[in-house]
Amino acid sequence: MPVSQTTVDPAEVAKFEAMAADWWDPSGKFKPLHMLNPCRLDYICTQIATEYDRDLKAQRPFEGLRLLDIGCGGGLLSEPMARLGAEVVGADAAARNIPVAQIHAEQMGLDIDYRNTTAEALAEAGERFDVVLNMEVVEHVADPLAYLTACHDLLKPGGLQVCSTINRNPKSYAMAIFGAEVVMRWLPRGTHEWNKFITPDELFALLEQAGLRPVDRKGFVFNPISWAWRLSDRDLSVNYVTASLRPE
Repeated sequence: MPVSQTTVDPAEVAKFEAMAADWWDPSGKFKPLHMLNPCRLDYICTQIATEYDRDLKAQRPFEGLRLLDIGCGGGLLSEPMARLGAEVVGADAAARNIPVAQIHAEQMGLDIDYRNTTAEALAEAGERFDVVLNMEVVEHVADPLAYLTACHDLLKPGGLQVCSTINRNPKSYAMAIFGAEVVMRWLPRGTHEWNKFITPDELFALLEQAGLRPVDRKGFVFNPISWAWRLSDRDLSVNYVTASLRPE
């Protein structure tokens, strides 16, 4: 399927293509995502289970749900979703990410449909999903509203979108750019652009303009003492996540 350029920023895609081989190295360039992943999965699983009345103690609680992981990268979220029983499509505009994700899934014995495509192209093709995971992508696109509108169109009525991104304030600059890229060197310099960050209120407004109904938001908070992430109801000052529904 050809890659639509509606909201894709070629410069942003190039950044992640350059890092494609490092996706599954927990000490490599995607170390921050590996560290954040348990916290992300906790939130995602809770939201899906709540929306679709699933028992997370079951062996495959998401059986029968079709899930799209937009900006899937190497498959850090696609793989656990597949293990939990979902039918997973992983999509990424960076072509070099796809074979990395495919090979790793095959090695893990997982059947995941990985595609080099975009939200817009999938929506135009009539694809529909029960769940759309839109994690750490919206701050990298050229037109956030058009992108979120495509994500809305990809959801079945009543479907759930989980969207995470980074707040825009002095603290987020200090933590997500200066701290992560310059001091800790967790990410290459230039991975993020502070002016593309989106505040929680701005994101809620964009979600509503896109036709979605926001129902929840929480912060991802890093504790430098325990060296771990946790969810917070109050602290959305840097990384945060939202849940929204496509109305019936």
